[in-house]
Amino acid sequence: MRSQLLFSGMMTGASTACAADAPEVTSGMGLGPGLLQATVGLAVVLALIWGAAWLLRRVGGVGAPATSLIKIIAAQSLGQREKVVLVEFADNWLLLGVTPGQINALQTMPKTTLPEPTPSGAPFARLLALAKSKRQDPA
Repeated sequence: MRSQLLFSGMMTGASTACAADAPEVTSGMGLGPGLLQATVGLAVVLALIWGAAWLLRRVGGVGAPATSLIKIIAAQSLGQREKVVLVEFADNWLLLGVTPGQINALQTMPKTTLPEPTPSGAPFARLLALAKSKRQDPA
């Protein structure tokens, strides 16, 4: 009899301990702390990526250093994958044709001063300015 009481006392204590350890089940479709934690974690990761990119740009880890012997003066795209590049090396300018498969020297010339670009103005910008001026004139 005594062993029976002892066994039933242990079972009662064990079931109370299990009930205390079990997670509480809630009903409803509310946003739990798991979703909030995932959102905050994603925000932190995105902020770290943005900060690392800003720092790399600020430090100057991308591109050629200012003391480089070769400088790109101008580049003009001719298509999706073709372009013409004007490169300065020592006292010479090289006009290069660049494609995905090769680079060709198109012309070599002595270094000169660049002509000032003429402000052609985009056709849309000129039309917009014309429309604004007509709108302001009550004629």
